[in-house]
Amino acid sequence: MAYPMYEVDWSVLPPEQNRRFNPAFNIATIKQVVNEAIERVAPVSVRMPTPTRLRDLIRQIRAARTAAEERSVVNKECAYIRSTFREEDSVWRCRNIAKLLYIHMLGYPAHFGQLECLKLIASPRFTDKRVGYLGAMLLLDERQDVHLLITNCLKNDLNSNTQFVVGLALCTLGAIASPEMARDLASEVERLIKSPNAYIKKKAALCAFRIIRRVPDLMEMFLPATRSLLSEKNHGVLITGVTLITEMCENSPDTLNHFKKIVPNLVRILKNLILAGYSPEHDVSGISDPFLQVKILRLLRILGKNDAEASEAMNDILAQVATNTETSKNVGNTILYETVLSIMDIKSESSLRVLAINILGRFLLNNDKNIRYVALNTLLRTVHVDTSAVQRHRTTILECLKDPDVSIRRRAMELSFALMNSQNIRAMMKELLSFLERSDAEFKAHCSSAMVLAAERYAPSSKWHLDTLFRLLLKAGNYLRDDTVSSTIQIISAAPTERQAYAAMRLWTSLERSAVSGDATEKQPLVQVAAWSVGEYGDLLVSEASNAISMVDEDGFDEFTRPSEEYVIDIYQKLLWSTQLSITTKEYLLLSLAKLSTRFTTRPSQDKIRVIIDTFGSHIHIELQQRGVELSQLYRQYAHLRPALLERMPAMEAPGGETREDSDAEPDTPVDAPLQRADRPEQDALLDLIIGSEPLPNGDAEHEVPATPANNNTTTSNDILDLLSGLDLSAPSVPASAPAPVVSAVPASNLLLDGLFSSPAPTPTITQSETTVTALERNGLRVEFAVSRGGGDSATLTMRAASTARAALTDFLFQAAVPRTFRLDMMSPSGTVLTPQGEITQVLKITNPSRTPLRLRIRVSYNIEGMPVLEQAEVNNFPPDLFH
Repeated sequence: MAYPMYEVDWSVLPPEQNRRFNPAFNIATIKQVVNEAIERVAPVSVRMPTPTRLRDLIRQIRAARTAAEERSVVNKECAYIRSTFREEDSVWRCRNIAKLLYIHMLGYPAHFGQLECLKLIASPRFTDKRVGYLGAMLLLDERQDVHLLITNCLKNDLNSNTQFVVGLALCTLGAIASPEMARDLASEVERLIKSPNAYIKKKAALCAFRIIRRVPDLMEMFLPATRSLLSEKNHGVLITGVTLITEMCENSPDTLNHFKKIVPNLVRILKNLILAGYSPEHDVSGISDPFLQVKILRLLRILGKNDAEASEAMNDILAQVATNTETSKNVGNTILYETVLSIMDIKSESSLRVLAINILGRFLLNNDKNIRYVALNTLLRTVHVDTSAVQRHRTTILECLKDPDVSIRRRAMELSFALMNSQNIRAMMKELLSFLERSDAEFKAHCSSAMVLAAERYAPSSKWHLDTLFRLLLKAGNYLRDDTVSSTIQIISAAPTERQAYAAMRLWTSLERSAVSGDATEKQPLVQVAAWSVGEYGDLLVSEASNAISMVDEDGFDEFTRPSEEYVIDIYQKLLWSTQLSITTKEYLLLSLAKLSTRFTTRPSQDKIRVIIDTFGSHIHIELQQRGVELSQLYRQYAHLRPALLERMPAMEAPGGETREDSDAEPDTPVDAPLQRADRPEQDALLDLIIGSEPLPNGDAEHEVPATPANNNTTTSNDILDLLSGLDLSAPSVPASAPAPVVSAVPASNLLLDGLFSSPAPTPTITQSETTVTALERNGLRVEFAVSRGGGDSATLTMRAASTARAALTDFLFQAAVPRTFRLDMMSPSGTVLTPQGEITQVLKITNPSRTPLRLRIRVSYNIEGMPVLEQAEVNNFPPDLFH
């Protein structure tokens, strides 16, 4: 039976094969043609189905309506591709790998195609090699074992006679080279850099760039060949050569010094690009090869940094580029931007730096947001180089604060703070306050913090400083930093009396408006500072003398109505009753209200304050409840102490001072700093032993030095009254050397002071170097001191605590206080649990420059069988010649 002759349809072949009488056809081409012909005539039951074309697969995937439908299409195609890979001589391997790469880019697994990529790379056909190398770059990395098999294929193709095959190998090597592969093939790449073929030369230079980035040790191998690249006429070779040199100079100081000799060559190339006429091959918007110009400018910036000679060689060409480049197109702006960066980084002339900053100033007027952002960003980086030149564009920079783009506003804000100085602080702060008021929430925290720091640094006067802080408290609200409250309070406390009254009146007006309008919740730092100021200077606020104080500030503020005492208390009550204010803010308000009880004079005001404070004695929050109970006691059992405890605080020292309060402590707590007293009764002198504010009648000023068992540090004065807290002051406290009788008829304060201000009881002269003094003996607990003379003005006390109780004493804590003229350092105790017949020791080192007799107040607290016990005693029977 004769079979009809079937002519091959040559139109379906690839272009390189679509030649009817091409003698270059090889066996693989003939085999593919025959297979295609057989598939056309073979029965359906025998032939393999023709694979889907890549474009058809893309259409199917894009037509999928759901992710599940897309996965179904991909899985079906992957299953078919796997089945075709099992055939050793598949004619559709190239098409299947192309589809598999598309599937890989969609995020589906395609690792099973790695070996097939190697088969395509080994194919003699360029089409197969191209797809195979693309698959190798996408599917292979150093973690794959297949990666090791590709080295020989690359080496063979790097020696190919076809430049396009060499180019494929170079691209693949640069993309996937491991350190081992780079070392094996670096010599081949170095040889290709010297090739006379410009196409291969530029590909080899880029491959060398990638190899150096992976293995910097191979840099020296490419140095001789790299320098010759700058003598090429081909722009592609030039730009790759400049890129390679730039990478070398950035990674090696020695290479940087080596290439500084090429600065004249780079200047010559750049000058030719600027002065060259129209070149259609390299022209972009009227500029000759802007890509090469940008690369050269960047390399010049690296070579000229910190090098006066190299900088001088490039100053002229940079000036020519800055003046001759067209700015109407974005291409020109790109070159100008690189020129500005180069001018600012090298040791350029001052006139050249002014020119560069003026270019950035023109960028700020551009309608393109990207160019304005780049200008602001660059000015921010270079403002420290020539601040006076940037100051000329201050108005334009401030206008950028109103830009609708958030990134431009942020950079303009940061640049505005960088331009601030003592000459322009008033104008700049006014603009930034307006910006702060209308800015988004994301800006307020950073902007307000920077404004606080700038005002502190450049304030022309203390009054302006205060006014600025008050405006910040109003406009920034809760976005202010926490330390702004304490720093503002410190400034107010250190101001003159008239300024303190002015601050109280300004803050009272703001506090009243916030309380009435109901926005106090959003301005809690303002409420805290206002509460402190009104509490401290409330008497100045309601006095008639306040009408004579000028209230005019920078904004012309002149609105103040002297409030009545009852109205002030009503505002406080409204704020304290608010459920939106934080606990910290209410603590400020409650303590401020307690202080107003000593500032206001009318009886109704006193009664109203007392009722409000008593209400907080049952508050649900434990901190407010404790404050309410403690302040209520100042109206009852300790009424005689209330005026002294709540009197006005002294001026706080600025940060760095010796008596500066810790920023975490509340500034309006009366125990945070020494109190100023005048005309006080002698019964308040007890606090001077604890607080140490003024000299006592005998001329000694005293202070407390409590210690904790956890460390050796001396505790601050934050716990000034801690020795008295929790004690039953109606019980007598007598010297520890005597028994402890119960004398209920004698006032507690007199017993506590008994013998404190009189001369110590005469004691026999002790000649021994160590003496034992009993400090406390009560309820089975005995505390005594072993006194050792250190010679001169120092002595060492060893506290020994022993117990005869049946149960162990847990949480044992020993504290001590000495007069102000003494220095007390307490070492860590030997333990915190005192067992029966056991002992706890603790060393106290005392320094006494005045060599006056030692007096000591101690407190011991512990738990026994779950019951807390607190004992206190005074020790004044130390040897009188202890410090002689």
